[in-house]
Amino acid sequence: MHNRYMATWREFESAAPDMATGVAARFSAHKHHVLATIRKDGSPRVSGTEVEFHENGILRLGSMLDAMKALDLQRDPRFAIHSNPGHHSMDGGDAKISGRAVELTDADELQKIFAAAPPELSPYNVFDLDIDEVVLTSIVGDHMHIDLWRPGRDIQNFTR
Repeated sequence: MHNRYMATWREFESAAPDMATGVAARFSAHKHHVLATIRKDGSPRVSGTEVEFHENGILRLGSMLDAMKALDLQRDPRFAIHSNPGHHSMDGGDAKISGRAVELTDADELQKIFAAAPPELSPYNVFDLDIDEVVLTSIVGDHMHIDLWRPGRDIQNFTR
């Protein structure tokens, strides 16, 4: 069961700084990641995506205007994003974030974002990601080590 409280990236960084550093490293190591959304019929959809960590403490993703993943998020904001694990390696771990996407609709704010983007990409859908769970999985020796963070709770650790 998911916690009803959502956190920004900054709140996650403040609550679990070491884990946040590891998760950010996984998402920064590669440009493309896998986003899971929910289709109109309730079935899952996976799409490639990029995420950005903004200096204002927000985790954000963009989408081509009215792409299927954007339409999914507009209809049902729940998402899960999985970091690109790289080439046959668990170096640095494997990171997943889930929560709810909040579409930016303020024209002035969007204009600032589009002004900083290459003109051929604009306009596009922009979503800030509110976090309800972060998982960082790594291999330690011959065991899998899992760190799980949810807003308002301490990090839970599991070894398998």
